[in-house]
Amino acid sequence: MVSTNFKIMNTLKNKVQLIGNLGNAPELRTTKTGKKYARFSIATNEEYKNANGEKVKETQWHSLIAWGGLAEYVEKNLSKGNEVAIDGKLIHYNYVDKDGNKKYTTEVHVNELLRIGSKPTA
Repeated sequence: MVSTNFKIMNTLKNKVQLIGNLGNAPELRTTKTGKKYARFSIATNEEYKNANGEKVKETQWHSLIAWGGLAEYVEKNLSKGNEVAIDGKLIHYNYVDKDGNKKYTTEVHVNELLRIGSKPTA
């Protein structure tokens, strides 16, 4: 018999939840097989006091990708500056660049997304 606690913990193995602001307009693309995806990035901010008691603000940038219907929603409803909450998982890639150097990259594959607040004015 499999414990239900195991099933719950299994879904938490690769889970990312972020709240941040879009740094650019999403780009909708289509794979060679016709599957749609949207690429975009969000910035998350963290504030803390350093050892000298000074307030420090750190910004982290996260690359995101959404697939299918969620990609279409992202393209139609999100723009630079929108605040969003996302739920997804981390995907790591590596490749060799044109100079023969091995490069590494990480993306968040978005499973769920919620736009927070109103759309920014231009």
